[in-house]
Amino acid sequence: MSAVSIGFWGAFFGSTAFALTVAVLAFWRAAPKVASTTSLAILLSCAYAVLFLGWVPGLGGVLLMRLQALVGVIAAAILCLLLFILLGTFRTRRSQSLARWAAIAAALAASTALLALPPHVGLQFAVGITFLVAGAAILVSMVSARRGERAGWFTLAGLPCACLGMAGLDWYALRAAATPWQVHIAGAMGGMGFIACFGTAMWSRYAYLIEVRNVVSHGPNFDPVSRMPTYVDGDALQTAFSGIPGRGYGVVVVSLSNLEALEQLHGRAAYNHAVFVCASRLRRLQFAGVDLIRLPEDSFALLTQHPESAQHLIDQARRILRRLTRPITLQTSQHPDEGLEGPVWEASVGLGVILEPTDCSVDLVIAGARSIARSAWSFDSCMAWFDEVTNSICELPLDDRESSMARDRLATAA
Repeated sequence: MSAVSIGFWGAFFGSTAFALTVAVLAFWRAAPKVASTTSLAILLSCAYAVLFLGWVPGLGGVLLMRLQALVGVIAAAILCLLLFILLGTFRTRRSQSLARWAAIAAALAASTALLALPPHVGLQFAVGITFLVAGAAILVSMVSARRGERAGWFTLAGLPCACLGMAGLDWYALRAAATPWQVHIAGAMGGMGFIACFGTAMWSRYAYLIEVRNVVSHGPNFDPVSRMPTYVDGDALQTAFSGIPGRGYGVVVVSLSNLEALEQLHGRAAYNHAVFVCASRLRRLQFAGVDLIRLPEDSFALLTQHPESAQHLIDQARRILRRLTRPITLQTSQHPDEGLEGPVWEASVGLGVILEPTDCSVDLVIAGARSIARSAWSFDSCMAWFDEVTNSICELPLDDRESSMARDRLATAA
């Protein structure tokens, strides 16, 4: 095997290691079914590649051929079963159980037949079985894709890549000396394409489980448009935000003054689109240790547990203001596939900032910050805070030098 061939197969194993790491670390807690299924598919693909490349120390000749044939049949049966479950071919638990036992029985029968054949013939027989299973999987994927399922399209794109990878490996296993380096490159590229498509199909199929879990955990107090909780028990929040004595929590409330007018002018579809985009922009800010809450009507709340300083909250408010005031091309039709674009809308934002000690009620602080945010609509900077010295709501300037007095008083008040 040439250095170029070894390099491409190294890239294949590197990509599988990366995909396995992502599946285990990123999805194990949030979506364990996605992580376990994807990890099993990756490990089977790696085992298939390692054995058919002959990269197993101490194995060779008849024993290696036997092991290649057995692993090829078993891997094909398991991957086909995972694919059928992924595409929703078996809708009930009973049908899934029957399919599982049928796959086990078929794999055992094929393995028994392989052991009865000569090693080289048995390997050829196993190669034929794997391609027969791949053909059946392609047909099932075509049916799923015709139904409009996204996972069906991903698997339909990935299975030809898998066939290309298997063809390269099978060629090398049967005729190692006569395998050109181009076959190795095509096989490695096909394997990487299959891993990418299968992982994407798995995630697209089961990603909704995370959202369903969020909806169930919040019960009826969940806004499906913004995908945020709409109500949080103040007592529970008070307990969560009082972990460090002497350190308070910060609240930034965002109020959109022209959201109600948008609904009156362009309808509910445009309103929902604006709320969805604003909520997505807030989530993409990715503030560490910040809880997002959807307040009634036109507001959002960001609760920061134990903020570093008053300046930290001010910086958050400025980033929110810059992000939310970007123009949005609204969708005014309730059928987005019609491709009709609505008006360009820009949110009129007001932000209220409060830094409070832990002995204050979270509900009252949020209500106060919301009143401050509505008052900020009349300020040039669109940001406000409550000055206890003057006992009034004051503007929070955009410039650091102008806001130094407000920052010091905000910190002192807390």
